Amino acid sequence: MRKNGFVLMLVILFLLIDALVAWRDPMTGSRRFEKDDFTKTLFHHDWDRSGPVFFGNSAVTGAYMEQKAQLPLVEMGMSYGKITDLREILRRGLYEPQGQLVIGIDVHTMLDAMQTDPRFPWTRPWYSPYLFHYRDYFQDAGKEWLNNAFAAAKQGKLDFSTFEPRWIDKELYFGREPADQLRKDWQRYNDNYNWMTLADMTDNLDALDWVIDFAQKEGLPLKVIWMPLNPDSAYPEPPYWKPLKERVNDTLKARDVPVLDLSGAFKPDEFHDLVHLNQETGAPKFTAEVDRWLRSFEKR
Repeated sequence: MRKNGFVLMLVILFLLIDALVAWRDPMTGSRRFEKDDFTKTLFHHDWDRSGPVFFGNSAVTGAYMEQKAQLPLVEMGMSYGKITDLREILRRGLYEPQGQLVIGIDVHTMLDAMQTDPRFPWTRPWYSPYLFHYRDYFQDAGKEWLNNAFAAAKQGKLDFSTFEPRWIDKELYFGREPADQLRKDWQRYNDNYNWMTLADMTDNLDALDWVIDFAQKEGLPLKVIWMPLNPDSAYPEPPYWKPLKERVNDTLKARDVPVLDLSGAFKPDEFHDLVHLNQETGAPKFTAEVDRWLRSFEKR
Protein backbone atom coordinates (compact mmCIF):
# COMPACT_ATOMS: atom_id res chain seq x y z
CA MET A 1 0.00 0.00 0.00
CA ARG A 2 2.82 2.42 0.87
CA LYS A 3 4.68 1.65 -2.36
CA ASN A 4 1.63 2.08 -4.59
CA GLY A 5 -0.29 4.63 -2.54
CA PHE A 6 0.13 7.45 -5.05
CA VAL A 7 -1.14 5.32 -7.95
CA LEU A 8 -4.09 4.14 -5.86
CA MET A 9 -4.94 7.75 -5.00
CA LEU A 10 -4.93 8.63 -8.70
CA VAL A 11 -7.22 5.69 -9.49
CA ILE A 12 -9.62 6.65 -6.70
CA LEU A 13 -9.59 10.29 -7.84
CA PHE A 14 -10.35 9.26 -11.41
CA LEU A 15 -13.22 7.03 -10.28
CA LEU A 16 -14.69 9.82 -8.16
CA ILE A 17 -14.45 12.31 -11.02
CA ASP A 18 -15.93 9.74 -13.42
CA ALA A 19 -18.83 9.07 -11.04
CA LEU A 20 -19.50 12.80 -10.76
CA VAL A 21 -19.46 13.28 -14.54
CA ALA A 22 -21.71 10.22 -15.02
CA TRP A 23 -24.14 11.66 -12.47
CA ARG A 24 -24.26 14.97 -14.36
CA ASP A 25 -24.53 12.99 -17.64
CA PRO A 26 -23.42 15.67 -20.13
CA MET A 27 -23.87 13.25 -23.02
CA THR A 28 -27.60 13.63 -22.42
CA GLY A 29 -27.92 17.14 -21.07
CA SER A 30 -25.24 19.21 -22.81
CA ARG A 31 -25.49 20.45 -26.39
CA ARG A 32 -21.70 20.27 -26.59
CA PHE A 33 -22.12 16.57 -27.39
CA GLU A 34 -23.80 14.74 -30.26
CA LYS A 35 -26.99 12.96 -29.30
CA ASP A 36 -28.38 9.54 -30.14
CA ASP A 37 -31.91 9.32 -31.53
CA PHE A 38 -33.39 8.12 -28.23
CA THR A 39 -32.11 11.24 -26.49
CA LYS A 40 -33.33 13.37 -29.39
CA THR A 41 -36.80 11.89 -28.90
CA LEU A 42 -36.75 12.95 -25.24
CA PHE A 43 -35.43 16.41 -26.14
CA HIS A 44 -38.22 17.07 -28.63
CA HIS A 45 -40.83 15.99 -26.09
CA ASP A 46 -39.62 18.22 -23.23
CA TRP A 47 -37.84 15.27 -21.60
CA ASP A 48 -41.11 13.51 -20.90
CA ARG A 49 -40.47 9.79 -20.44
CA SER A 50 -43.99 8.47 -20.88
CA GLY A 51 -46.67 8.39 -23.55
CA PRO A 52 -47.99 6.36 -26.51
CA VAL A 53 -45.02 5.16 -28.55
CA PHE A 54 -44.20 4.22 -32.12
CA PHE A 55 -40.85 2.44 -31.84
CA GLY A 56 -38.58 1.33 -34.66
CA ASN A 57 -35.46 2.21 -36.59
CA SER A 58 -34.85 5.05 -39.05
CA ALA A 59 -37.60 3.68 -41.31
CA VAL A 60 -40.09 4.79 -38.65
CA THR A 61 -38.41 8.19 -38.33
CA GLY A 62 -38.69 8.73 -42.08
CA ALA A 63 -42.24 7.40 -42.44
CA TYR A 64 -44.21 8.60 -39.41
CA MET A 65 -45.05 12.30 -39.22
CA GLU A 66 -46.06 12.70 -35.59
CA GLN A 67 -47.03 16.36 -36.01
CA LYS A 68 -49.53 15.45 -38.76
CA ALA A 69 -51.09 12.43 -37.07
CA GLN A 70 -54.68 12.62 -35.86
CA LEU A 71 -53.92 10.08 -33.13
CA PRO A 72 -50.29 11.07 -32.50
CA LEU A 73 -47.77 8.63 -31.10
CA VAL A 74 -44.35 9.58 -29.80
CA GLU A 75 -42.11 8.90 -32.79
CA MET A 76 -39.28 6.83 -31.31
CA GLY A 77 -37.57 5.79 -34.50
CA MET A 78 -33.87 5.42 -33.85
CA SER A 79 -31.04 5.05 -36.32
CA TYR A 80 -29.94 1.39 -36.07
CA GLY A 81 -32.77 0.70 -33.61
CA LYS A 82 -33.59 -2.96 -32.96
CA ILE A 83 -36.04 -4.88 -30.78
CA THR A 84 -33.17 -5.57 -28.38
CA ASP A 85 -32.91 -1.79 -27.87
CA LEU A 86 -36.61 -1.58 -27.02
CA ARG A 87 -36.14 -4.40 -24.53
CA GLU A 88 -33.35 -2.46 -22.81
CA ILE A 89 -35.43 0.74 -22.73
CA LEU A 90 -38.31 -1.09 -21.06
CA ARG A 91 -36.15 -3.25 -18.80
CA ARG A 92 -34.21 -0.26 -17.45
CA GLY A 93 -37.29 1.92 -17.12
CA LEU A 94 -35.87 4.59 -19.44
CA TYR A 95 -39.31 5.20 -20.94
CA GLU A 96 -42.82 4.19 -19.91
CA PRO A 97 -45.16 3.55 -22.87
CA GLN A 98 -48.71 4.52 -21.98
CA GLY A 99 -51.91 3.73 -23.85
CA GLN A 100 -50.20 2.34 -26.94
CA LEU A 101 -47.01 0.63 -28.01
CA VAL A 102 -46.61 0.25 -31.77
CA ILE A 103 -43.52 -1.45 -33.17
CA GLY A 104 -42.39 -0.91 -36.73
CA ILE A 105 -40.36 -3.77 -38.19
CA ASP A 106 -38.46 -3.41 -41.44
CA VAL A 107 -35.83 -5.56 -43.16
CA HIS A 108 -33.12 -4.49 -40.68
CA THR A 109 -34.95 -4.21 -37.34
CA MET A 110 -34.41 -7.85 -36.37
CA LEU A 111 -30.78 -8.34 -37.44
CA ASP A 112 -28.61 -9.19 -34.42
CA ALA A 113 -25.42 -8.16 -36.20
CA MET A 114 -26.74 -4.76 -37.30
CA GLN A 115 -24.43 -2.09 -35.95
CA THR A 116 -25.62 0.04 -33.06
CA ASP A 117 -25.16 3.61 -31.90
CA PRO A 118 -22.54 3.66 -29.09
CA ARG A 119 -24.22 6.77 -27.67
CA PHE A 120 -27.34 4.83 -26.64
CA PRO A 121 -27.40 4.96 -22.81
CA TRP A 122 -27.76 1.18 -22.53
CA THR A 123 -24.68 0.37 -24.62
CA ARG A 124 -22.24 1.31 -21.83
CA PRO A 125 -21.34 -1.77 -19.75
CA TRP A 126 -21.62 -1.25 -15.99
CA TYR A 127 -17.87 -1.79 -15.62
CA SER A 128 -16.87 0.75 -18.28
CA PRO A 129 -16.01 4.24 -16.94
CA TYR A 130 -18.22 6.99 -18.35
CA LEU A 131 -15.29 9.10 -19.53
CA PHE A 132 -13.68 6.11 -21.23
CA HIS A 133 -16.83 4.85 -22.95
CA TYR A 134 -17.61 8.28 -24.45
CA ARG A 135 -13.97 9.30 -24.89
CA ASP A 136 -14.32 10.17 -28.59
CA TYR A 137 -17.12 12.62 -27.88
CA PHE A 138 -15.29 14.19 -24.93
CA GLN A 139 -12.20 14.52 -27.13
CA ASP A 140 -14.25 16.30 -29.81
CA ALA A 141 -15.81 18.67 -27.28
CA GLY A 142 -12.43 19.21 -25.61
CA LYS A 143 -10.75 20.22 -28.87
CA GLU A 144 -13.52 22.71 -29.55
CA TRP A 145 -13.19 24.11 -26.00
CA LEU A 146 -9.43 24.59 -26.40
CA ASN A 147 -9.70 26.09 -29.88
CA ASN A 148 -12.31 28.62 -28.77
CA ALA A 149 -10.32 29.49 -25.64
CA PHE A 150 -7.14 29.97 -27.69
CA ALA A 151 -8.94 32.12 -30.28
CA ALA A 152 -10.32 34.31 -27.50
CA ALA A 153 -6.91 34.55 -25.80
CA LYS A 154 -5.34 35.89 -29.00
CA GLN A 155 -7.82 38.75 -28.80
CA GLY A 156 -7.03 39.37 -25.16
CA LYS A 157 -10.27 37.77 -23.95
CA LEU A 158 -11.14 34.93 -21.61
CA ASP A 159 -13.73 32.58 -23.08
CA PHE A 160 -14.40 29.04 -21.90
CA SER A 161 -18.15 28.91 -22.57
CA THR A 162 -18.58 29.45 -26.32
CA PHE A 163 -19.44 26.35 -28.34
CA GLU A 164 -21.42 25.30 -31.39
CA PRO A 165 -24.56 23.41 -30.29
CA ARG A 166 -24.63 19.97 -31.87
CA TRP A 167 -27.40 19.03 -34.30
CA ILE A 168 -30.41 17.85 -32.31
CA ASP A 169 -32.89 16.83 -35.04
CA LYS A 170 -33.34 13.38 -36.53
CA GLU A 171 -32.53 12.63 -40.15
CA LEU A 172 -35.47 12.83 -42.54
CA TYR A 173 -35.51 11.83 -46.19
CA PHE A 174 -36.47 14.20 -48.99
CA GLY A 175 -36.79 13.53 -52.69
CA ARG A 176 -35.60 10.34 -54.35
CA GLU A 177 -32.11 8.96 -54.72
CA PRO A 178 -30.86 8.46 -58.29
CA ALA A 179 -30.73 4.94 -59.70
CA ASP A 180 -26.95 4.63 -59.38
CA GLN A 181 -27.10 5.42 -55.65
CA LEU A 182 -29.98 2.96 -55.17
CA ARG A 183 -27.85 0.25 -56.80
CA LYS A 184 -25.00 1.07 -54.42
CA ASP A 185 -27.39 0.91 -51.45
CA TRP A 186 -28.74 -2.45 -52.56
CA GLN A 187 -25.25 -3.85 -53.12
CA ARG A 188 -24.17 -2.69 -49.67
CA TYR A 189 -27.21 -4.29 -48.05
CA ASN A 190 -26.68 -7.44 -50.09
CA ASP A 191 -23.04 -7.76 -49.05
CA ASN A 192 -23.61 -6.94 -45.38
CA TYR A 193 -26.98 -8.47 -44.54
CA ASN A 194 -28.88 -10.28 -47.29
CA TRP A 195 -27.04 -13.57 -46.74
CA MET A 196 -28.45 -13.81 -43.22
CA THR A 197 -31.08 -16.29 -42.03
CA LEU A 198 -33.39 -16.53 -39.02
CA ALA A 199 -30.45 -17.93 -37.09
CA ASP A 200 -28.92 -14.46 -37.28
CA MET A 201 -31.99 -12.93 -35.60
CA THR A 202 -32.24 -15.13 -32.51
CA ASP A 203 -31.61 -12.38 -29.98
CA ASN A 204 -34.14 -10.02 -31.54
CA LEU A 205 -36.75 -12.76 -31.84
CA ASP A 206 -36.24 -13.49 -28.13
CA ALA A 207 -36.48 -9.76 -27.43
CA LEU A 208 -39.81 -9.62 -29.27
CA ASP A 209 -41.14 -12.42 -27.05
CA TRP A 210 -39.91 -10.47 -24.01
CA VAL A 211 -41.65 -7.27 -25.17
CA ILE A 212 -44.91 -9.15 -25.79
CA ASP A 213 -44.73 -10.62 -22.27
CA PHE A 214 -43.98 -7.17 -20.85
CA ALA A 215 -46.92 -5.55 -22.65
CA GLN A 216 -49.36 -8.24 -21.55
CA LYS A 217 -48.14 -8.09 -17.96
CA GLU A 218 -48.51 -4.30 -17.91
CA GLY A 219 -51.86 -4.33 -19.72
CA LEU A 220 -50.30 -2.27 -22.50
CA PRO A 221 -51.93 -2.47 -25.96
CA LEU A 222 -49.26 -3.73 -28.35
CA LYS A 223 -49.40 -3.56 -32.15
CA VAL A 224 -46.91 -4.31 -34.94
CA ILE A 225 -46.52 -2.68 -38.35
CA TRP A 226 -44.48 -4.19 -41.15
CA MET A 227 -42.67 -1.18 -42.58
CA PRO A 228 -42.65 -0.40 -46.32
CA LEU A 229 -40.00 -1.85 -48.60
CA ASN A 230 -39.25 -0.41 -52.02
CA PRO A 231 -40.98 -2.77 -54.52
CA ASP A 232 -38.80 -1.81 -57.50
CA SER A 233 -37.95 -5.13 -59.18
CA ALA A 234 -34.43 -3.86 -59.89
CA TYR A 235 -33.66 -4.27 -56.18
CA PRO A 236 -34.81 -7.71 -54.98
CA GLU A 237 -35.92 -8.06 -51.37
CA PRO A 238 -33.65 -9.96 -48.95
CA PRO A 239 -34.15 -13.74 -49.06
CA TYR A 240 -34.78 -13.75 -45.31
CA TRP A 241 -37.67 -11.25 -45.52
CA LYS A 242 -40.53 -13.69 -46.18
CA PRO A 243 -39.33 -16.34 -43.66
CA LEU A 244 -38.95 -13.58 -41.08
CA LYS A 245 -42.45 -12.28 -41.65
CA GLU A 246 -43.89 -15.79 -41.43
CA ARG A 247 -41.99 -16.52 -38.21
CA VAL A 248 -42.97 -13.25 -36.54
CA ASN A 249 -46.57 -13.33 -37.78
CA ASP A 250 -47.02 -16.81 -36.31
CA THR A 251 -45.84 -15.51 -32.96
CA LEU A 252 -48.03 -12.40 -33.12
CA LYS A 253 -51.10 -14.41 -34.13
CA ALA A 254 -50.56 -16.89 -31.30
CA ARG A 255 -50.25 -14.00 -28.80
CA ASP A 256 -53.19 -12.05 -30.28
CA VAL A 257 -51.11 -9.03 -31.30
CA PRO A 258 -52.69 -6.93 -34.11
CA VAL A 259 -50.60 -6.52 -37.26
CA LEU A 260 -50.70 -4.02 -40.11
CA ASP A 261 -48.69 -5.07 -43.15
CA LEU A 262 -47.62 -2.03 -45.18
CA SER A 263 -44.50 -3.67 -46.56
CA GLY A 264 -45.85 -3.70 -50.12
CA ALA A 265 -48.29 -0.79 -49.96
CA PHE A 266 -46.13 1.96 -51.47
CA LYS A 267 -44.85 2.74 -54.95
CA PRO A 268 -41.16 3.25 -55.80
CA ASP A 269 -41.62 6.99 -56.31
CA GLU A 270 -42.87 7.31 -52.72
CA PHE A 271 -39.48 6.18 -51.41
CA HIS A 272 -36.33 8.17 -50.86
CA ASP A 273 -34.22 5.03 -51.13
CA LEU A 274 -34.81 1.31 -50.56
CA VAL A 275 -36.17 1.44 -47.00
CA HIS A 276 -37.02 5.09 -46.23
CA LEU A 277 -40.17 6.79 -47.46
CA ASN A 278 -39.78 10.35 -48.71
CA GLN A 279 -41.30 13.30 -46.88
CA GLU A 280 -43.18 14.64 -49.88
CA THR A 281 -45.57 11.77 -50.67
CA GLY A 282 -44.59 8.58 -48.83
CA ALA A 283 -44.55 9.78 -45.22
CA PRO A 284 -47.92 11.63 -45.34
CA LYS A 285 -49.59 8.58 -46.88
CA PHE A 286 -48.01 6.26 -44.30
CA THR A 287 -49.09 8.47 -41.41
CA ALA A 288 -52.66 8.54 -42.72
CA GLU A 289 -52.68 4.73 -43.03
CA VAL A 290 -51.49 4.33 -39.44
CA ASP A 291 -54.13 6.81 -38.23
CA ARG A 292 -56.86 4.94 -40.09
CA TRP A 293 -55.74 1.65 -38.58
CA LEU A 294 -55.57 2.99 -35.03
CA ARG A 295 -59.00 4.60 -35.34
CA SER A 296 -60.45 1.24 -36.38
CA PHE A 297 -59.68 -0.11 -32.91
CA GLU A 298 -61.56 2.80 -31.30
CA LYS A 299 -64.63 1.93 -33.35
CA ARG A 300 -64.42 -1.68 -32.19
